[in-house]
Amino acid sequence: FLLGPAQQMAIMFDPVRVFATAIYLGCVVIALICALLIHSKVLTLLAIIVEIGALIWYSLSYIPFARRMVSELMIRLCDTEL
Repeated sequence: FLLGPAQQMAIMFDPVRVFATAIYLGCVVIALICALLIHSKVLTLLAIIVEIGALIWYSLSYIPFARRMVSELMIRLCDTEL
C-alpha cells in the first residue's frame, strides 16, 4: 500500500490496467463537470455508475484470472440465444 506516487502511477498505467485507469479518471472528471457545472443529476449518476464499474474492473486485474472469469460469466449470463 505504501509504494509511493511514482511507482503507483507506473502500476496504474501498466498495459493490463491502462484502459480501466483511463475510463475511471475520465469518469471522475465527467462526474465532477456534470455535478458542478451542468447540474445534471442523471448524467452525474451515469458517470458515477461507469466509474464504479471501471474501478471494479481495475481491482479485478490484481486477482489472477478474475477478469477472464468475470468476462466468461457475463458472456454466459447475457447470451440471448433462443
